[in-house]
Amino acid sequence: MLPSIESIGKSKKLKLSVEAEPLEERLHQILCCAVCLDLPKSAVYQCRNGHLMCLECFNHLLADAHLKMAPSACPSCRIPINKDSCVRNLVVEKAVSELPITCNDCSLEFPRSSQEVHEKQLCQERFSFCTYYRIGCFWSGPYKKKADHEKRCAQPKKNGQEIKQLLPDIFSSAKSSNRKHLCDYLSFEKIAYNDLQFLGPYRTDEFYVRFETFRFCAFGMEWEVRAHVNNNEADPTLSCERTLSYALLLKESVHRTIHMHYTIVKGPLGEMKLYPHIEEFKFTDDTPESHYSLLPLEDSAECYRLLSGTIRFRLIMFWDDSAFVNTSS
Repeated sequence: MLPSIESIGKSKKLKLSVEAEPLEERLHQILCCAVCLDLPKSAVYQCRNGHLMCLECFNHLLADAHLKMAPSACPSCRIPINKDSCVRNLVVEKAVSELPITCNDCSLEFPRSSQEVHEKQLCQERFSFCTYYRIGCFWSGPYKKKADHEKRCAQPKKNGQEIKQLLPDIFSSAKSSNRKHLCDYLSFEKIAYNDLQFLGPYRTDEFYVRFETFRFCAFGMEWEVRAHVNNNEADPTLSCERTLSYALLLKESVHRTIHMHYTIVKGPLGEMKLYPHIEEFKFTDDTPESHYSLLPLEDSAECYRLLSGTIRFRLIMFWDDSAFVNTSS
């Protein structure tokens, strides 16, 4: 039976519409992440049925499932996914890296694999500061005009006294504040560190999500670290952003006030990307739990990555025993 004229016309229109769509857009639909529907910027993972997920969305799915204490599933076929069952798709990663992208500043088109180098080193329209900004020059503008400005910049021609008047008095502000330099902490009488791991998540009696470590010993006393997500939000999976806050707990009775300084760093067993910040708290029998401090992670994506797996870190504690205050008298 011969096809009708009407069916032939429809097939031709369909073929023309497919051919009219640019190849880049068709590849975008094929290679995009099944969750965010965007082209992956780094690693690409796939479930056992071949559905693609970018690294950020993959960690997001695992983190949300971890917080819900439920198995994670592929958003396309609902097959269980985890870091053991999913593998990276290197062919897709290489194909995406060769697709063209346009610079937002200079409108130049180049492969995605060259985007970072172009934006940081090659783009003549990229935003830049004067080389002498640290000594008071406030010029900023496109990189192509930077060399001409620096030839006329007045800052390198000024003497030390003139530059000092333009800059804030760093030394006097440091003396007036209570900030300590790292060397001050290293001079404390006692320093302890422990490589720890968060266990959980657990549901508290109020149905909040909490992480905690095993009890550990420092300075002859037992301690514990606890953490919660999104400032103890009841259901953190409803928010797009993720934060972790932690507190240090003294797990035994004391008869003196202990003025403790402490910080969390990456440690040899972890891969945490953060900017360490030293906290301080005075522990007593009435106040055995410190305030909750925001873990200064690089960004929300780093928090997703940590929540999708095991959170390992190093806790460093500084204590000057001479600062012990006896509260029993």
